[in-house]
Amino acid sequence: MNDVKPSKIQRLRAKYAASITALACLYSLVVSWGENWFFTVLFGLGVLVCGLISYFDIKSKLKKSH
Repeated sequence: MNDVKPSKIQRLRAKYAASITALACLYSLVVSWGENWFFTVLFGLGVLVCGLISYFDIKSKLKKSH
């Protein structure tokens, strides 16, 4: 077996990927607000879904660390 320790950037990416995606959707939501309602709804759902995934992912990682 290969017991290679993941790098710090890989650990951060695994832990905060959904949070970064939710922030990117939030930025796109603010920029496209009112111009195109399809993208406004799409990015709003992206913020909601990715934010919830991020919340529960970070919550489970914190439980594992204790």
